[in-house]
This record gives sequence, C-alpha cells and structure tokens, in this order.
Amino acid sequence: MNRQAQAAVMFLVGAALLHAGGTNLYLRYVKAGLQPLVLAAGAVLIVSALATAWYEWKRARARKETAAAAEPTAHPEPHAHPEPHAHPEPRISWLLVLPLLALILVAPPALGSYSALRTGTALQQPYGYLKLPKSDPMPLNLVDYAGRAVYDHGRSLAGRQVRIAGFVAVDSAGTPYLVRMALNCCAADAQPVKVGLTGKIPPVLQPDAWLQVTGTYTTKRTHDPVNNGPIPFLQVTEAKPIPTPADPYDETWNN
Repeated sequence: MNRQAQAAVMFLVGAALLHAGGTNLYLRYVKAGLQPLVLAAGAVLIVSALATAWYEWKRARARKETAAAAEPTAHPEPHAHPEPHAHPEPRISWLLVLPLLALILVAPPALGSYSALRTGTALQQPYGYLKLPKSDPMPLNLVDYAGRAVYDHGRSLAGRQVRIAGFVAVDSAGTPYLVRMALNCCAADAQPVKVGLTGKIPPVLQPDAWLQVTGTYTTKRTHDPVNNGPIPFLQVTEAKPIPTPADPYDETWNN
C-alpha cells in the first residue's frame, strides 16, 4: 500500500471516528465522557491524512519537473541492463478498509444477558451515598439501589418505593435479574451489576428486553455463582417494558 493509499485509509479512520463521536455510536465502544477524545482523534487523523496526501503530491510533482528538465546526454548502450520495474503493492492490504466499513455501516449491539450471566457481579461498596429524592416512587440508578441494599442494608430504602431500569437476564434456574453493564473506560471492560426480581414479576420475560421496575427493598439476597459476589433483590410491584436507552451502559458504578 503506497503513501496515497495509506493517507486514504487514515482519512477513512478519522471520518469513522468523527461519525461515531458525532452520534450515539461511540457509546457502544466507550463511555460518554470520552466523546471529546474520540472527536479529537478523528480530527487529528483527518488532518494527518490530508498533510500526507499533500506532501506526496508535492514530491511527485517535483520528481516530474526534475525528469522533464533533465536532457539525455548519451544514447543508452545496446547491452545495458534495463531498470527493474516497480512491483505493485499487494491488493490484499486493502482488506484493512473492511473493519472501517463495518464501523460505519454496522452498529455493534451492546453487551447483554449472555455476557451478564457469564460474568460475576461487579458491585462494589460506594464511598458514600447521595441524598435521595423525595418523589414517590423515587427514581434510582440500578447500581445505587444495589449498593444501598447490600452495603447500607437498605436503611435509606426502608418504606420507600423505588424505580430502577435495566435489561432482563434469566439464569438456568429461572431466576430473573435486572442488569446494567458498568464500565470504567470502554465496552471491553464492561461488567454487570445485577438485581434479582421477586414479587409481581411479568409472566413472560424476554432476555435482553429493557424493563422499568417499581418496587420496595427486601432483605432477600443471593450470591453470584460466578464470583460469589452479593446480589440484592427488589420486591416488584409494577414492571413495564421501555425502549433501549441511548447509553446502554452505566458509568456511575464507582461513585
């Protein structure tokens, strides 16, 4: 692959990053706070690609001007060896463009129940708890509910209706969970935080479907079979399906 082709591929990579960073596509790869870096990386690659193409064009033009200005000084000898022909670059290198087309044309699905059930819960003890809203039911982050239920023993949740959202996962024993995939940086390090559901559960649960669940704290708890981590439960009083959110990952799990 020559320099012009390399510049073209670099330009496509930069354009793909700008496309991902300018839409919600980047949320399938990294957390929301990294959007400026994604956009900056795309801009740098595009500028570098244009600079490379301009440099190669200038060098080719200078080479042609030098060749045109040179006068032949003698006829070539009859037995002189001809100059070797340049070998074309292997076309297989253009396969590098395929991942770029996949990035632009195909949005990868967010990690779901398959990954959640095969990865241990990532629930960690928070450093502190924010003041709860006074609304009833009160909307809570799933990770916040799980942390309060396990490490605060539900003291701040007692007697309150809470509302959480997540996608459904059902284990081999038929136990339903509401899950959010938490991440530190990118989707590659995403780990699940799980809340078991008990009480008024819908009769049919579709794995990976998103639910908004209203209920109350319960002391019921189990341990994740993968890493023995704690999994709290929620006593469900109402559940309804919701659309998949624009950001399917939860990035507040270390707060």
